[in-house]
Amino acid sequence: MLDDAGLQTLREAARLSPGNLPLRRHLAEQLLHKGYLAEAEAEYRAALVLAPKDADITAGLAETFVRQGAYGAALAALEPLLDAPECPPTLSVLCARALLGEGDAVAAAFRYHDAVSRDPSVADTELAALLAVPAEPQTSGQEGAEVEPSRIGFADVAGMDAVKESLRVKLLLPFQQPQLFAAFGKRAGGGLLLYGPPGVGKTHLARAAAGELGAAFVNVGLADILDMYVGSSERNLRATFDLARRNRPCVLFFDEVDALAARRSDMQAHNRQLVNQFLAELDGVDQHANEGLLVLAATNAPWYIDHAFRRPGRFDQLVFVPPPDAAARAAILRILCRDKPLADMDFDAVARATEHFVGADLKGAVDRAVEAKLRQSIAAGRPLPLSTADLLAAAKGTTPTAAREWLATARNYVLHANDSGVWDELAPWITPAW
Repeated sequence: MLDDAGLQTLREAARLSPGNLPLRRHLAEQLLHKGYLAEAEAEYRAALVLAPKDADITAGLAETFVRQGAYGAALAALEPLLDAPECPPTLSVLCARALLGEGDAVAAAFRYHDAVSRDPSVADTELAALLAVPAEPQTSGQEGAEVEPSRIGFADVAGMDAVKESLRVKLLLPFQQPQLFAAFGKRAGGGLLLYGPPGVGKTHLARAAAGELGAAFVNVGLADILDMYVGSSERNLRATFDLARRNRPCVLFFDEVDALAARRSDMQAHNRQLVNQFLAELDGVDQHANEGLLVLAATNAPWYIDHAFRRPGRFDQLVFVPPPDAAARAAILRILCRDKPLADMDFDAVARATEHFVGADLKGAVDRAVEAKLRQSIAAGRPLPLSTADLLAAAKGTTPTAAREWLATARNYVLHANDSGVWDELAPWITPAW
């Protein structure tokens, strides 16, 4: 190990020979090893000028970012390397540390699982503990998703009339009138993909669909499926489908399904097995395996879903869940406020003032208005009713979520990747108004 005098010698040599790539790389590595992070970052940057595509140098720079808490910069540096077909497992571990620092524990666990499944020697017990990842494979399996009743129906979903009607015709009526559909060779069951911007209420809509049917509801998150050990994710997925089949009629709902059904061409070879398992479960082990099972999924990124999922009998029906218009926003506000003490309310005025808000934004504004009114009520010693002015004030301090950014991305697909017409229903939403 070099002492500080040795480092000083290396610094001087690098100053006299700035174009010597092996020297700069060695100096950067030693600075990083001894904890001189700012200097190490500078040396790695200088080395990258000499070799812009050097993976080891890029990884070293990302390591300095992680140690300095600059997790976003680390992820930006690592991104080109992570997309490579043979990304080193050590980089996946480094990426997991950066993702955890950014607060994305689910994605961090997925990256860590990818690394350890390919090379167990890169296991990091400290990181695994932070991710709540078991140190040894579990033989009993994880708890997984659970069956729950749905106590809401379409009446509890404000607006979205076209979406609800599409769900009724495409999926609910076969359950409600099985004899009629059987006469035409149609069985109750199937799959449908809900897509749209974040926060528009896709999960709420799926839960309401289960309530309309009086069916069981199984809400599946990524943590219920993804596991760090090879084969465990596939077993978890199979167990989830089996759970839903045992509780038919059942609505099985997958949120963020793009993480489980991504294009196989973009995935590591061993992770493609999860996609294959998903496709097999959607097809069923025989022609009646999924009868009475309604599989709904939601995604903010439908363009990343593997095309095999859109074949007949799988998620062949795509339904766009749009941002709410003014009338829908007013209806959402009425539902959000219906159990609260109210003065005379002008929900239409609030709806006009909340252009570009989605359901999640409106709920946040109502929650803030209620908190402010509670403070006033405590000071007054009596309940004070919520007013239009309260909602307008809360809305003014609320920044809408990413609906506009999502529609900007969707615009690219409508204009440049829509030969099949799959994105036609997005066309009215890519006007300059959005």
